[in-house]
Amino acid sequence: MIRIHFIFSFLVGLSLLACQTEKKKLPIYGNREAEEKVVDGKTIVDTIYHTIPNYEFLNQDSVIITNKVFENRIYISNFFFTHCPTICPTMQRNLLKFYEKYKGDPRIAFLSHSIDFKYDSPSVLKSYANKLGVDSEQWQFVTGDKASIYKMADNYFVYAKEDKNVPGGYDHQGYLVLVDHDKRIRAAYDGTDDEQVQLLFNDVETLLKEYE
Repeated sequence: MIRIHFIFSFLVGLSLLACQTEKKKLPIYGNREAEEKVVDGKTIVDTIYHTIPNYEFLNQDSVIITNKVFENRIYISNFFFTHCPTICPTMQRNLLKFYEKYKGDPRIAFLSHSIDFKYDSPSVLKSYANKLGVDSEQWQFVTGDKASIYKMADNYFVYAKEDKNVPGGYDHQGYLVLVDHDKRIRAAYDGTDDEQVQLLFNDVETLLKEYE
């Protein structure tokens, strides 16, 4: 009886240890579809997740960048405009905390899309980046035509709209969106909320460990 109890306790201990050592994984957000394909003569079902589509935008250095800039990296993306009088200053200061912590770390990058396609030219974005203290290509500030930028916001599930009735003339959400190596959205956080920002810090570490 004692031997059986010892074996049972040992197995429970192994099970608990496995649970503790198993890597936590973040969920994958967005629509998904089931796709059937034949592998070695067997039909298997694969899950196709929503991904950020390919793009071309002009950055703060007047250089066209594409999604290839973020290959084999996780990145945090958001939507803002440089003269925003409401949520943007807080959101960008919080994103700056991540930039400062991970500056020089090739595993992570940052991407801010301006929704003010009229005013936020590359030179304006460059001046804005300099004032923030951003001096590396690790954080890209990009602009594009209205249709491209707003369609991209839809792909990140972030609301953005030109609206003359709101302060600054643009209405948008202050989400910081966490994207993985496969361009899949793993989570979104309120960039103006301290608790959400701390959660993002934790989840960035979790996602980085996923690729170790």
